[in-house]
Parts: sequence; C-alpha cells; structure tokens
Amino acid sequence: MPSVGQRGRGGGRSRRLVNEINVVPYIDVMLVLLVIFMVTAPLLPPGQIDLPSAGTSSSPRDRYVEIQVRAGGDLWLRSVNNMDSQERRVARRELAGALQQLRGDENLPVVISGDKSVRYEAIVDVMDELYRLNIKVALMVKPSEK
Repeated sequence: MPSVGQRGRGGGRSRRLVNEINVVPYIDVMLVLLVIFMVTAPLLPPGQIDLPSAGTSSSPRDRYVEIQVRAGGDLWLRSVNNMDSQERRVARRELAGALQQLRGDENLPVVISGDKSVRYEAIVDVMDELYRLNIKVALMVKPSEK
C-alpha cells in the first residue's frame, strides 16, 4: 500500500488526453497555395474553342433534295441533279408530303441550307420535323477557302 506522502508515478501530475488538433500549419499551407494560384491564374492563356471548318467531302452526292430556309422563314424545296430541278415554296405542314413526293422510292439524301439572316431556331425546327419522319439530314455550308 502506498504511503500518504508518495505521489503517483509521474511525479505527482496526472496525465490527461488532449483532443485538440493544431490547424495553424494547415492554414499556412492553404494560404500559400491560394497565393500561388492567384499569381499563376492570370498568366494562363484563356480557353479557346477550335471549331472545325467545312471542307469537301470524300464522295460528293450527285443527286439530293435541298430544303432552303430563306430569310423570312419560308421553306423552298429543290431537287438537285434530278429531272425535276425546279424550286417550289412549301408550307411547313406540307413539308412531309412534298418531300416524300420529291424523294420517291429512291430515298435521296436531304440537305438543309439556311440563309445567314435566318434564326437558327427555324433550321432546328425543320431538322426536328425531319427527324420525326425518320429522315437523316445534312447541313449545307459554304466550303472553306484554302
């Protein structure tokens, strides 16, 4: 039995657990990283998107049906390199029937060409209608100048 004058093993002080984390070094590291990012961010070049240009295709089609979306939003159909090469104006609700009549049994490819001043929404509407008819389309563009 220990005598009254003796103290515990540690010289009289009892040890207790410290459940605190010193976060000062972590804050120092985060501030240094923040300064590094702030200094290097203006030096990076801004992101640029390199859009593809339209070139010539490997096998140009001889015959196709062209849907022209003109400045007022009017639709015109034209069969290219076919016996019936005349243009004719078509209302949007008549597009499916007129297109089927021009394509016939041959399933000619369909190309959409839009005027520069036409809102892109009008061209997307025509593409959407052709998609619902299960017709694959291509967009006609001006070839890039080399």
